Order: sequence, then structure tokens, then C-alpha cells
Amino acid sequence: MKRSFLVGILILVALGLFAVYLSIFTVYQTQNALVLRFGQAKRVIINDPGLHWKLPIDSVIFVDNRILDLNSPAQEVIASDQKRLVVDAFARFRITDPLEFYLATTGSVRDASSRLSSFLNSAVRRVLGDASFFAVVRDDRPQLMKQITQQVNREAQSLGITVVDVRIRRADLPQANSEAVFRRMQTEREQEAAQIRAEGAEEARRIRSRADRDATVIVAEANRDAEQVRGEGDAQRSAIFAEAYNKDPDFFAFYRSMQAYDHALAQQDTRFLLSPNSDFFRYFGSPLGNMPQRGAGGVSPQVGPGANTANTANTADTAANAGSATAQ
Repeated sequence: MKRSFLVGILILVALGLFAVYLSIFTVYQTQNALVLRFGQAKRVIINDPGLHWKLPIDSVIFVDNRILDLNSPAQEVIASDQKRLVVDAFARFRITDPLEFYLATTGSVRDASSRLSSFLNSAVRRVLGDASFFAVVRDDRPQLMKQITQQVNREAQSLGITVVDVRIRRADLPQANSEAVFRRMQTEREQEAAQIRAEGAEEARRIRSRADRDATVIVAEANRDAEQVRGEGDAQRSAIFAEAYNKDPDFFAFYRSMQAYDHALAQQDTRFLLSPNSDFFRYFGSPLGNMPQRGAGGVSPQVGPGANTANTANTADTAANAGSATAQ
């Protein structure tokens, strides 16, 4: 009988330990808990991690309280200006009411994501359908995403879910429309480039003609100034010669004759014959410039290294100028 008593105590202890095991549960920091009794919610544990007690007949459903992802498949939307867009949106949500979530979805996150995805697609169609193509693609995307978030959040309250944010990942034209738009843009850019090139060529011709005209004017003015300066120099040169001649005519005649000898006899391969009575030889025989006497038989002496060309000069200046022209 004593043995039977010990067995009964052990059984009671085992049953008590089993009852304690069934009555204790742990809630982690990333979870909320819902205590159910025969399918009816008895207690909701929110933001209270640690050990908790329940009756052995109760059951516990754990609900994730972290921010969850919802990736919606891309869908085609018609904007208010009748342009088609392929929109790829996603959302971030959190389960804030475990009891409402359980009543609406029986605690299934997959079912909640499915229903929330339908809410998201509907809101995207409504909001983007009232906006223009450029508002969606460029101008008002932040405001549109905010409107979508607000609409989805209102509908998600019935699921015990709060939508944190909705973002449009991509909003593009369909592939066929994108190719057509690309070809049209390419054609427009080519036309614009051709127009710019034509305008540039016209401007280049205008600048070139203006530069040629300016160059012609500048050259003409330079030639005019050069001729004017050259004329002034020649006049000054003649005035200087005239002044020198007036001061000492004999010395001037001697100097001009020396210049004529220098220019006429400078070339080694130049030959010419002159009459002995020519003024060109007036300083050959006399330093005072007396005219030489005619030689016997009328033979003229050779001047220079073998001169063979006949020329008669009447004055020293004329001989000097002729000698200069021959040397040049």
C-alpha cells in the first residue's frame, strides 16, 4: 500500500509539472501574443516580452510585430492623359492590433499579405489614374506615394495592420511604347542637331566673309599708308639731294659719280663699252672732273673687267642711274 501511495504522488507531481509546462509560454521582443480559449480571445499581450501564464486549456498565437515587406507584382496603369505605364510598387506594414488581425485573417500573414496586395493595387490604380504621365514619372511622385499610403492604410485598418510606407520602385512605359518614344526622341535629336549644324555653318560663312572683308580693307589701308610713307620718303630724299646739290654742286656730282661707279662695276660678269668722251669717265682722268681727251683712232678704252656693251651717257646722274639699274 505504501508503494501505491508513492506511485500516486509521482503521478500527481508529473501531472502538476505537465500542467505548469502547459501554463507557461515565452513572448520574444519581436512578437506579440494572443491568448485564446476555445477559439475566443481572452487576452492580448503587446510589447511585453518575457514569461507569461495561461490555463492549460488555453492556446497562444504569436504575431510578428516587426515591419514586414509586401512586394506587389508590376501592373499596367492608364494615366489621366491616356498614357500607359508599367508600375512596380511595394509597401512596408506592421501588425498593430493582434486581435483584429486574428479575427480578419485567422492569424495568417500570407492571407493578410494577399488582401493587402489587392488594397495596394487598387489604390495605385485610383491615384495614378487621376495623375498625368509627367506627374507620375517626374513631378509629383512623392505626393502620389503619400496619397497611396493613406488610402491603403485606411483599408488595412480592418486587418489590424498599419501601413508604414508605400513606394513606387519603377514607373515606365511599356516596352513597345518605350521603343517608339526612343525612336521619336532620336529623330527629334537628329533634326535638332542638323538644324544646329546648319546654323553653325551659316554663322561660320558670315564670320569668314566678314573676316575676308576686314582683311581686304586692312591690306588696302596698309598699302595706302605704305605708298603715302614711301612717297613722303621719296620726297624727303629728293629734298635732301637737292639741298646737298645746292650747297656744293661739285662735291655732289663727284659723290653721285662714285655711286655710279660702285653700282655699275660691282658685278664681275657685266661687260659694257662707253665712249671716252662720256661724262661717266669724267673722274677717271681727273679728280676735278675734267673731261678726258679722245684717244687716237677713236678707240674707247675698256671699263670694268672686260666690258663689251656700248652705252652713251650725257650726265653723271644719268650714268649713275643706268649703272644702278644694270647692277640690279
